[in-house]
Amino acid sequence: MNNIILCGFMGSGKTVVGRELAKICGRRFVDTDELVEKKQGIPIKAIFEIYGEDFFRDLEYQICCETAELKNCVISTGGGAVTFERNVEALKKGGKIVFLDADFDTICDRIGDSTNRPLFNDREKARALFDERRPKYEAAADITVDGSMAARKTAMTIASLTR
Repeated sequence: MNNIILCGFMGSGKTVVGRELAKICGRRFVDTDELVEKKQGIPIKAIFEIYGEDFFRDLEYQICCETAELKNCVISTGGGAVTFERNVEALKKGGKIVFLDADFDTICDRIGDSTNRPLFNDREKARALFDERRPKYEAAADITVDGSMAARKTAMTIASLTR
């Protein structure tokens, strides 16, 4: 069975929906950001600070290639993963990419004033990044789902579309 690969902006629900979807479909849940951190042994924020974005993106690409070889998984990607064509190509070898298309206001409500998301300290910059990435998510996706719905409803919708 092919993988279901979730993409979307931070706060779109990739992790929460992904875990729910995995339960519904009886699949294993895999988070590419968690795999990057495990491989490097430090948080992504530290990877960026110590080694830089290019190093992180190379690790992310390796993880995308590795996860594409898995079977019967729900894979949550990092917010920037599918903005790089090499990652999209690798991931599509292993399954269908589903874009969780949540609107910016919903994302802001979900993230709130989280200190875990430093990008959201400046909402204007976050909005600009959201607007820049959205067409890339759309281009990468095989399926687009309304990510503004509750997690269970979103997961049920994806499950019905990927049978």
